[in-house]
Amino acid sequence: MEFRPGLMVSARDAFGIDSGLMVPMFPEPNEHVPELDPAYRFNHDVTLALLAGFAHNRRVLLQGLHGTGKSTHIEQVAARLNWPCIRVNLDGHISRLDLVGKDTVVIEDGRQVTRFQEGVVPWALQQPMALIFDEYDAGRPDVMFVIQRLLERDGSFTLTDQNRVLRPHPGFRLFATSNTVGLGNLNGMYHGVQRLNHAQMDRWNIVASLNYLPAAEEIAIVQARVPSLADGPGTALVSSMVEVANLTRQGFLAGDVSTLMSPRTVISWAENVAVFRDPALAFRLSFVNKCDESERTVVAEYFQRCFDAELEESFELAPAYA
Repeated sequence: MEFRPGLMVSARDAFGIDSGLMVPMFPEPNEHVPELDPAYRFNHDVTLALLAGFAHNRRVLLQGLHGTGKSTHIEQVAARLNWPCIRVNLDGHISRLDLVGKDTVVIEDGRQVTRFQEGVVPWALQQPMALIFDEYDAGRPDVMFVIQRLLERDGSFTLTDQNRVLRPHPGFRLFATSNTVGLGNLNGMYHGVQRLNHAQMDRWNIVASLNYLPAAEEIAIVQARVPSLADGPGTALVSSMVEVANLTRQGFLAGDVSTLMSPRTVISWAENVAVFRDPALAFRLSFVNKCDESERTVVAEYFQRCFDAELEESFELAPAYA
């Protein structure tokens, strides 16, 4: 796809945010452009950070708690810019060979020959592509150093096996999402995350934080996902559901519960309400059963406050320990 920076769109027109920032875009989408969600709601500051990444080739790290929609936020910005986008999850099984490439044996003219198969990094680097590293803080330390040079604005990438130096395409952009800011699992929520090298963290031009949405916006998103709850009674129901979710978040911060409800969980709850026609049953199947048994009475109390109804867990005693 030809990169045409002359085709520009304003942040105000494309994203509905109060900014005169102009961003380049592609005239038409291709198979790598994420599907556009017309109901998506953009966070003002995070959107500006991401648009700066697209417009000025800045490296943007998006940090936040689980379920806040970090990766989706990047994808929906890319969707409105018709910008090709690919996500790579940096789980513990991703190796250097997956990112860089490796020699493979192929059959040519009836003979076995060795050919170098590029990994996802050199493949994305050579074309207009927004490369997203998901779970950036879960990557293995030896793998993380592979991308360190890419964090420079015009950082080239050296394929040592091929004695080649790759220059990034003008339309290449780099983003990442993480639950932490590279300091490790400080609150006990995110087992498996790593402490990141400070020199590498320092190379990220922009670090944005995406927190949970205000109640009114979260209600609107849930209703957009579950249109059957978009009427008057549905609005009252979803409002109570979001209120429960906010109580779990406050309880988590206070140390009363160890599990909180993300917006993703609230949407699942709403979808299950549409299936089971019972908010209490849907709540139990969507969230309560994920909680530790000793905390279910507390979660049931949150539900009782917002719905003026008791759950079975309200009458269960926390298990006694000798």
